[in-house]
Amino acid sequence: MDQIIPNWPAPKQVKAFASTRRDGFSLGVYQGLNLGTHVGDEPSLVVNNRHWLAQQANMPSAPVWLNQTHSTVVVKQNEPTQQVLDADGVWTQTPGVVCSAMTADCLPVLLTNEQASQVAAVHAGWRGLANGIVENAVAQLNGPLMAWIGPAIGPDAFEVGDDVVQAFSAQIPQAVEAFQALPTKGKWLADMNLLVSQRLNRAGVEQIYYSNLCTYRDSERFYSYRRDGVTGRQASFIWIEP
Repeated sequence: MDQIIPNWPAPKQVKAFASTRRDGFSLGVYQGLNLGTHVGDEPSLVVNNRHWLAQQANMPSAPVWLNQTHSTVVVKQNEPTQQVLDADGVWTQTPGVVCSAMTADCLPVLLTNEQASQVAAVHAGWRGLANGIVENAVAQLNGPLMAWIGPAIGPDAFEVGDDVVQAFSAQIPQAVEAFQALPTKGKWLADMNLLVSQRLNRAGVEQIYYSNLCTYRDSERFYSYRRDGVTGRQASFIWIEP
C-alpha cells in the first residue's frame, strides 16, 4: 500500500501515516482508494477501500471516522467506534484507537505528545484554521507536543480572496506574510503551512514537521477538490500501539 510516513521523531509507540489514492477499488472520478462516503462514490466500494486499508496498515481497530463540516469541534474518543462523529478533530489517550482526518486539499494535522500518551488527528480547512481548530486540539493534550502536516494544497496553487487574508491577519498580524498578491486585484496565493505553523507556535507547539506534498499538483497520487470538484478523499491516521 502506498503510504506517507511522517518525517518526525515521534515515540515508537505512536504509529501514523497518510494514505494516497493509489490502489483501492473505486472507479471513474473516484479512481483508487477513496475513503469518503459523502462524495457520491458507490458506498460498497468505499467500505471495501476502508477495510482493505485497515488490513494493509495493520491497524489495531477500524479508524474513528468524522463527519467534517469545517467546524472547530475536537472530540475525545476513548474506544473504537463505528459511529461517525460530528467533528473536525479527534483525540485519544487509549491505545488501539485510530484517529483519522479526511482531506482533499485541506490540511491534515497529526499531533502527539512526547510521552506517547495522547494523539490527535485534525482536519483544517482555511475556515477551521482561522476559527481556531488547531488551538482547540492542542488545548486537549498535555505537552510537549509535536505536529506533522500532511499532504495538502501547496502555496503556489491555493488561490484565495481578500476575505481569507482578513480572516487570518485580523487575529495574527504577521499572517500577511503567508499571502502573495496575484496580478488580479483581490486575489492571493495562500501558504497554509505557514498559517498553521503560526497557529501552532502561538499555542505553544514548536516541533512542526511537513510532508511538503501538494494534493493539487499531483493528480496521480492525490485527490484534490480544488482541482477536480467531484473527487474522492484520502486520509491521515494516528494511534498509540496497544
